[in-house]
Amino acid sequence: MSASTKTLLILVNVDWFFLSHRLPIALEAKKRGYRVVIAADDTGKAKTIRAYGLEFVPLAVKRTETGILSNLRALKSIFKVYRKVKPDVIHNVSIKPVLYGSFIARLMRKKTVVNAISGMGYLFTNDRNNGLIMSVYKLFTKFAFGGKSNKFIIQNETDYNGLIELSGVKESKILLIPGSGIELSDFPYTKEPEIGPIKLLLHARMLWDKGVQEFVDMARILKTEFKEEIQCILCGGTDENRTSIPENQLQEWQKEGIINWIGHQTDIKSVVQDSHIIVFPSYREGFPKALIEASAIGRPIITTDAVGCRDAVNHQVNGFIVPLKNAQALAEKARILIKDKNLRLKMGIESRKIADARYSIQDVCNQTIEFYQS
Repeated sequence: MSASTKTLLILVNVDWFFLSHRLPIALEAKKRGYRVVIAADDTGKAKTIRAYGLEFVPLAVKRTETGILSNLRALKSIFKVYRKVKPDVIHNVSIKPVLYGSFIARLMRKKTVVNAISGMGYLFTNDRNNGLIMSVYKLFTKFAFGGKSNKFIIQNETDYNGLIELSGVKESKILLIPGSGIELSDFPYTKEPEIGPIKLLLHARMLWDKGVQEFVDMARILKTEFKEEIQCILCGGTDENRTSIPENQLQEWQKEGIINWIGHQTDIKSVVQDSHIIVFPSYREGFPKALIEASAIGRPIITTDAVGCRDAVNHQVNGFIVPLKNAQALAEKARILIKDKNLRLKMGIESRKIADARYSIQDVCNQTIEFYQS
């Protein structure tokens, strides 16, 4: 390795999230001559990451732990990683690494820190938040984000404005990129299936915050009218998350015949290609990859007027935007699409046009690495 080689450290909460959302950026940086090190909670994917020619360092940052001791362990772990790796560029990904990583980077006076915030996190969706928690949160973020070296990549306009309001970050330090991007050739436009029931698909982790209950209630409404003409599919596994849906609840809905829960699927492209309508009733997102993939394949989308979700849909062009937590509104829009094949096809074509214009992974990689260098 030459003396001029720069080290890029990508700090992310968990190894599988890096593989699903940030691997192409790491590989592009490696291609351009960076030494690339990944630091993440190791759930068994370290070997896979190293097989790509990337270095891997375990990180003691747990997504679901919020106690004081856990937070201190996370801060200490990040400090040790920074000291060991000696990065020239730090790319923090997801809310905990961004907050804790920025905090430690400022204390250590690191010069180039890029924070990729894919969603402003649980604090913004939890109705139990109180003023004291938010006051402490704001003080912490203002210090962590206040360093001159900090830059930010944000995925939607609401979080862009919220970051400025919450932390006083200057607009010149923020880059807005809609989503993590995909390789569009891997998700080709595909016409909907001609045979079988109309399939309505929700692809997400099985969390209450993803609007799974509203999807189930929508399915219950539609089943009374369309019976076997439709199939409502939940695709995704349960998760170690405080809003995770118990597996026995999912199985109970399945036994009732309301939905078909197919669990986690590795070949999501085939699942989306086998669907007719994508329904995504989430309460808040950064920019949902599920809707990027659905757009590329060419499916009409029904989603909520929620942060991140509404950014992926042009209302009445490639789908519909409905109010939050409103199963009746979901059912009304789904009914329109179930009855009108031509509208489904028209909206699906518009979805693909949006994907071609906005979601190329190469564009995301280029913008990100140029941001490192700027």
